[in-house]
Amino acid sequence: MFGDWLKAQAAAAPERPALVSARGERWSYAALDAAVEQTATRLSGLGLAPGDILATLLPASPQHVFIVHAAARLGLALAPLNTRLTSAELALQLQKLGCRVLVGLPDARQTGLASGSLDLLSPAGLADLPGAAFTPPAFDLARLQGIIFTSGTAGASKGVKLTFANHFWSAQGSAARIGILPTDTWLSPLPLYHVGGLANLFRCALAGAALQLCDPDPQALQAGLADGASLVSLVPTMLKRLLALPDLETPRLRLVLLGGAAATPDLLAEAAHRGLRVAATYGLTEAASQVATIDPDSPAQLAKPGCVGRPLLNTRLRIVGEDGADLPPGSPGEVLVQSPTVMPGYYADPEASQRALQSGWLHTGDLGYLDSEGCLWLLQRRSDLIVSGGENIYPAEIEAVLAAHPAVAEACVVGLPDPEWGQHPAALVVLQPGLSVSAAELLTFARQTLAGYKLPKSIHFVPALPQTASGKIARRQAQELLARLEAGQNV
Repeated sequence: MFGDWLKAQAAAAPERPALVSARGERWSYAALDAAVEQTATRLSGLGLAPGDILATLLPASPQHVFIVHAAARLGLALAPLNTRLTSAELALQLQKLGCRVLVGLPDARQTGLASGSLDLLSPAGLADLPGAAFTPPAFDLARLQGIIFTSGTAGASKGVKLTFANHFWSAQGSAARIGILPTDTWLSPLPLYHVGGLANLFRCALAGAALQLCDPDPQALQAGLADGASLVSLVPTMLKRLLALPDLETPRLRLVLLGGAAATPDLLAEAAHRGLRVAATYGLTEAASQVATIDPDSPAQLAKPGCVGRPLLNTRLRIVGEDGADLPPGSPGEVLVQSPTVMPGYYADPEASQRALQSGWLHTGDLGYLDSEGCLWLLQRRSDLIVSGGENIYPAEIEAVLAAHPAVAEACVVGLPDPEWGQHPAALVVLQPGLSVSAAELLTFARQTLAGYKLPKSIHFVPALPQTASGKIARRQAQELLARLEAGQNV
């Protein structure tokens, strides 16, 4: 059937490897297509219609891959939710989606998500459904594939709408830059609720390559690489841990696609010393993953540690100042993106969409500059964004939770350098007059609402937060103060 990427591959090369699980189970394209068809009939039995939203709360498993493809086959919009979020965070996202079916982990009913309007199904429960015949809707590249949530700068989650056209052009641009062949196996330790993990799935389906799922720990990555993976997506923390292994085996590996956070020159040098070919990349959910990537065949670009290369095929970049005017090479400003990979907008959030999409350009909020050769250098991944182990953490969300404690008057959260995770969140807290709370008590309070990776690694109490002349929180000064406090210096 034209347009169904998986079915087309199953027809063209049914015996070609398509999927490898973290436990080593294998599916050919014909077997994967059959498993997806069976999953689609079971989902169809729930009475879902084309255009409906299907939410998932699952790890990167074969069953999750089946559901991603089955949702596409049924014309459903998939909303893969972050398994690391708390029930309170998930409830807000589900409320925004207004969907009526969530396929989740076996303990999903214990998270407080069940309601009269939401049906919760485990993968086993889905497998027990009788199913129903269905007629696939006509395929349209402009159709919504999914909604991926990314934290907003005001602390509220924003659902990024991605179409099949976004994924298609992202895969084409990626293939043109780094190459992908039907003989490739792409090792992916990224969850399917991250755009990177979802992008890997669609890249493989379009190229007829095999997707190999993998846990993010170094031993699992080593096993996958030793098994013959030829491509792998990593964040710097994963690469650092992998390089710490003394007996690293990479018999077929030809490229590491490295993104999610800035990589240090020392890390890139160590990777090169160990014989790994690394292509640093910059991307974001709103642009369906990759935006700019180092050309792995360009010695000149590889000799620029810290650079993320030129924009991908059919993608344009601009660097603009505060007045919106283009800046010359070497001048830092906001990174703007124009590409068929850019989202059509945020789900049910026209105001945020209007702010992000202006005159055909995506305003990323990221700061960087283009050098004289058109290569992108990133200076900051948003003015206040914390990137920890590849996870985006917005201080405003944590600050709102801390400030909700009765003893807290104000809070400021910033990112501090972390040798393992790249950054970690740390907090300055001002208490209400006459009230008290310990750092441990405040963390216990915050843990009820925030995912573990968002919790401040340290909390310091201060009489007042540093401010700018206009009365705003001076985040750079707060960051410097926290760095001194963590170093044990008197302030």
